[in-house]
Amino acid sequence: MSQEGALAAIRVVDLTRALAGPYCTLLLADHGADVVKIEIPGSGDETREWAPPHMNGVSAYYLAINRNKRSITCDLKSPEGKKILERLIERGDVIVENFSPGVMGRLGFPDDRIRAINRRAIICHISGFGQDGPGRAWAAYDLVVQGMGGVMSLTGHPGDEPTMVGVPQADMVAGMFAAFAIAAALEARHRTGEGQVIDATMIGGQVALLSRQAARYFADGTVPAPEGNVHASIVPYQTFRAADGFVNVCCANNALFERLCRAIELEELLDDPRFADNTSRVSHRGALVPLLEAKIGTLAKAEVVRKLREANVPVGPISDLAEVFNDPVVRHLGLIAEVDHPVAGRVRAPGIPVRMSDTPGSVRRYPPLLGEHTDEVLRDLGYSDAEIAKLRSDGAI
Repeated sequence: MSQEGALAAIRVVDLTRALAGPYCTLLLADHGADVVKIEIPGSGDETREWAPPHMNGVSAYYLAINRNKRSITCDLKSPEGKKILERLIERGDVIVENFSPGVMGRLGFPDDRIRAINRRAIICHISGFGQDGPGRAWAAYDLVVQGMGGVMSLTGHPGDEPTMVGVPQADMVAGMFAAFAIAAALEARHRTGEGQVIDATMIGGQVALLSRQAARYFADGTVPAPEGNVHASIVPYQTFRAADGFVNVCCANNALFERLCRAIELEELLDDPRFADNTSRVSHRGALVPLLEAKIGTLAKAEVVRKLREANVPVGPISDLAEVFNDPVVRHLGLIAEVDHPVAGRVRAPGIPVRMSDTPGSVRRYPPLLGEHTDEVLRDLGYSDAEIAKLRSDGAI
């Protein structure tokens, strides 16, 4: 097994802040890429100030999405700061940015100039609504894009107000798709020898997630509405209240329904013609579900889960985060990452969600202090100590 990740030797120039961009570069960094995070002198990534919560004064939000990166401070509006960026681009494989569309051009680094500096570089723009077109100038935050992308129209219970997903998934999905596109572009470069430009958007990620609901709309023109925690085409496939919490139970065929009924001692339902097959169960949802609710409501959450797992019925508890991070499966899969930080102390965050047999990802660096690696990176670029001192005295770094 290699001690280096799959993206070892890939150099990433990270011009991102907030969430969508840093989440993209986090994914690259976790798999071995050398990510150099360029930050504004004195303040840095805005998430450094997003607190509480914090750990010994360090923003927990910033700590969650910036491990495995090196931080340098650089004033990109200064001539010397621009020269530093030029050198990074010359040596880089990937440039990722999530400024408002057009900012890179105004800084003197439009796509054609970056490609003239380094034809092999992959340029990834991440924005709310694209680098051109009618939404180019619109401001985008996660809540706004969740709403515009259709996800909020599908989330929640019938008759309730639209509901956002409980994590900033519009940002995170945009970062995931951007990282995937970068990996694809790196593979294409093996064949062509050339980099390319990627336009990754938050709205694109949301539309891509619509999946079966979009299929329904395209099939017959139906505009889906919130369904709560039930499935329109499968019964039972929903959340049930147990005596001390909630569980999800999914029975997509007759065999599973039979196992469910036997496991919770409701065998009499198997002789009821109203519940003979899934089509019948959907038609008689109003009769069946209350019977299941009444029985499951007498059982403890853990007992429901145990009985149904023993019967090989798809079931799972609805877990809060304390339960998630103590779940033996989560721990077995290494889904908690830990690293020591010089100020925050022991930092824990969600781990690397995939395991690779030969080139596994890893947590090698704590989320960097602001500008912690400025001198180190500049020396890598060929700057002398005297030149670095002059850049610092001039305010370029």
